[in-house]
Amino acid sequence: MAKIEDFRQLKVWQKAHQIVLKVYQLTAKFPSDEKFGLVSQMRRAAVSVPANIVEGFKKRGKADKIKFYNILQGSLEELRYYFILANDLKFTINYDEMWSMSDEVGRMLNGLTRSAEQY
Repeated sequence: MAKIEDFRQLKVWQKAHQIVLKVYQLTAKFPSDEKFGLVSQMRRAAVSVPANIVEGFKKRGKADKIKFYNILQGSLEELRYYFILANDLKFTINYDEMWSMSDEVGRMLNGLTRSAEQY
């Protein structure tokens, strides 16, 4: 098994990045009065997930890695709430798809965290 040298090789980062792209597409269709509300919050939470994967990936110490992975798990859960809210507000969102994508990333993050704990 080849050593992962670049964060872009991490499947979890690739999946999280896909969520960010999807969130940007979805929120572009939200009502304009949500530009500084839900749109901003969803995008910020979505970007935080792969960004913290990147930061954690470069950290050398176990505690530092785990810290960033815990932060990003919180951001992912926050984003999942925004999916619920957007769906309840009847904004254009494929709720099942977004929930499934975020669920997959969550499971992958659990594995990444377990791996860092054994580091």
